Amino acid sequence: MPADTLFAFAIFALVTSITPGPNNLMLLASGVNFGFRSSVPHMLGISLGFLVMVMAVGLGLAEVFNRFPWIHGVLKWVGAIYMLYLAWCIAHSGPPDDPGSRGRSSRPLGFLGAAAFQWVNPKAWVMALSAFSTYVPASGGIKAIVLAALLFAAVNLPSVGLWALSGARLRHFLQGPRNLRLFNHGMAGLLVVSLYPLLRL
Repeated sequence: MPADTLFAFAIFALVTSITPGPNNLMLLASGVNFGFRSSVPHMLGISLGFLVMVMAVGLGLAEVFNRFPWIHGVLKWVGAIYMLYLAWCIAHSGPPDDPGSRGRSSRPLGFLGAAAFQWVNPKAWVMALSAFSTYVPASGGIKAIVLAALLFAAVNLPSVGLWALSGARLRHFLQGPRNLRLFNHGMAGLLVVSLYPLLRL
């Protein structure tokens, strides 16, 4: 990619990675409930899972969607259902030592879960498909695809990490069970609201 296109692509990666979306809202909630260190596997799962997705899109998955658009529609609705489930988990989550929180909601999302979530995350699909339709030339070959995927992952990891770190910094303001419960319900509500513009695409 030419230098000016590479710079524009890096800006695109930064803006799309750091703005609110399902991944960042879940990391903010994870930082508040479990701390930054416990949220690191979640962060790595997002970045590496998204890297694999970008590679797959660049290697031809986008063409599959062009030929069979219903597949993309199915993935969006599966992602929406899963995001509603994750919103429920966030709404009922709490610190690991909280006896009032049970099951998956009392543990942070792990590496594999976060990586797998990218494949049903509507915003992640929009980001990956937009990257190749706008910035990465079709004639660039495998080198351009790998470069785009690595650059996106390099920008994405610190961007999503800021959300987990922000959540961890908020922990001492949300020590009381009532405050934490209100925060978690708010994050769950925002996660549900974030579905609206994505599902319209």
